[in-house]
Amino acid sequence: MAGIYIHIPFCKQACYYCNFHFSTQLDNRDQMVAAICKDIQLRHNYLEERKLDSLYFGGGTPSILSIGQLAQIMDALKSYFVIGHDAEITLECNPDDIDSSYLQGLQHLGINRLSLGVQSFFDADLEFMHRAHDANHALKSLDLIREAGFQNVTLDLIYAAPTTTDEMWIQNLQRVIEAGVPHISAYCLTIEENTVFGRWHKHQKMSAIDEEKASTQFYMMVDMLSQAGYEQYEISNFAKPGYEAVHNGNYWKGKPYLGIGPAAHSYNGKERSWNVANNAKYIRAMVNDELAVETEVLSAVDQCNEMIMTRLRTSWGLDMKMLEEKFGDMLAQEVYASLRDPWIADHVDIEAGVVKLNRKGKIMADRIAANLFVTSQL
Repeated sequence: MAGIYIHIPFCKQACYYCNFHFSTQLDNRDQMVAAICKDIQLRHNYLEERKLDSLYFGGGTPSILSIGQLAQIMDALKSYFVIGHDAEITLECNPDDIDSSYLQGLQHLGINRLSLGVQSFFDADLEFMHRAHDANHALKSLDLIREAGFQNVTLDLIYAAPTTTDEMWIQNLQRVIEAGVPHISAYCLTIEENTVFGRWHKHQKMSAIDEEKASTQFYMMVDMLSQAGYEQYEISNFAKPGYEAVHNGNYWKGKPYLGIGPAAHSYNGKERSWNVANNAKYIRAMVNDELAVETEVLSAVDQCNEMIMTRLRTSWGLDMKMLEEKFGDMLAQEVYASLRDPWIADHVDIEAGVVKLNRKGKIMADRIAANLFVTSQL
């Protein structure tokens, strides 16, 4: 089955680390919802499979839309797709956006998984990152979600911020564990171009991320969550048994998905496409019944390297037999040659033809994948 990602490109304010596409101009939300519904109509044939096993509202901040606006999008989806009775339907939300009434409305729409953007339970961190909520909002939102009866919840955390001491990081993890949240996505703070942090760093107002601190807090997290019964099934994602993310899992497994909304990406196994990252241009195109999309046809080498990059990040690893069957002996042999490099060999384990990152390798996933990328031209 396939999945659909809906990008909601609005936020109350700009977090200083975020380089995703969004706007803080909120007066055209109705027009954007109408455009998203038109995009669904225009692009529904992109997926051969009409039955969905995952639907993901991301952003931006999807919870900035009203229940009525979300209902319009759900109705448009149901006009062209069959949403499986056991499909995972996720909505990203911020702690300051939700109350009991809103959560009840989400349940009525069929939303069965919430992704809560907490990032930290400390005001020092939240103020530094320029988040819209405070620590009290974060704690209260967990109580509201529990009271509403949501069982499938994931929570985002950020580590290695200059304001986050090791003791604070341990307390963040303990609060999530004690709250019984079944899924955690945790990311190292990064300094990206075209963000406030990027400009601060460029003008020497902010130091580079402390790699030693990042490594220490990463392994603190790995050990604490493992002891609490979470599996690290992807570098940044931890789940209790049965709560692994279906939607993101489909990304890592290379399954097709359709991206709707400005800046949203799509993939059908052979090509990748993306919508224009401009709200006004996107709305204008949809009003005129025009696609606002660019497409890149992926070569076998591109597809092979994507498989290396995504599978290596997961607990199921990179199956070399699968790679060889899909891309041929020449590319597989190039990967095997790279695996013999002593540095790489020291950071991976190979068992029954499956390559997995070992404990040392998990902190260097991107670097190891890049060293395994193939360059042969078929």
